Amino acid sequence: MVEKAFKNGKTFIPFITSGDPSLDITEQLVYAMAEAGADLIELGIPFSDPTAEGPVIQEANIRALSGGVTTDSIFDMVRRIRKNCDIPMVFMTYANVVFHYGTEKFIKTAAEIGMNGLILPDVPYEEKDEFQSVCRKYGIDFISLIAPTSHDRIRMIAREADGFVYCVSSLGVTGTRSKITTDIGAMVRLVKETKDIPCAVGFGISDPQSAGDMASKSDGAIVGSAIVKLCAKYGKDCVPEVKKFVAEMAQAVHQAK
Repeated sequence: MVEKAFKNGKTFIPFITSGDPSLDITEQLVYAMAEAGADLIELGIPFSDPTAEGPVIQEANIRALSGGVTTDSIFDMVRRIRKNCDIPMVFMTYANVVFHYGTEKFIKTAAEIGMNGLILPDVPYEEKDEFQSVCRKYGIDFISLIAPTSHDRIRMIAREADGFVYCVSSLGVTGTRSKITTDIGAMVRLVKETKDIPCAVGFGISDPQSAGDMASKSDGAIVGSAIVKLCAKYGKDCVPEVKKFVAEMAQAVHQAK
């Protein structure tokens, strides 16, 4: 289960888009990020209309899909990874990907190949049951998101959350930001008052300082666009660059008080 990633203090969670620049490189990135100190890895399954993503991850989705990546080929990659690496991993994708594959078939397969959780940012609280009930049946955590606008909904969402709560730091889509002004501490306190569950902050974290700052106010930091930018910039040569960046970010998170 996902919560074991939070057992040893602050947790660093990198995100990458599966198949960008290729599934072979994605597999190498998982091993490199695990070695560099990542505690949990988010694997994006590309989708043609990723509504929560900014241009960086949108473009990664397009590159991966153009390269012929499919859900089944990503499942096969995870099977290979699980022969060599036991780091907790969750899929991040969109409801349509799961629907199209068949909800039960998708979640059952994800569990069988060793995935630990599922994040669907376009599924609101009111519609989560059809996914969460199947996830619970197969022992996968369905990760809930809370946003700065959630307000009164935070307790409601937290009460039924599994694994960890994904705290969205900023309004809008994913992407690096120069400053995060949301009162993350208040969001986390509302969750913790309702349920004893880890909270990790994502959207907009792009450097060790902001990662450490967000981790000090929560249980961990999630970084996606800054890593995906490195994959875009260096292509098939991105693994050492990403490993170095993840090591710096993980160190900052693990040292946060």
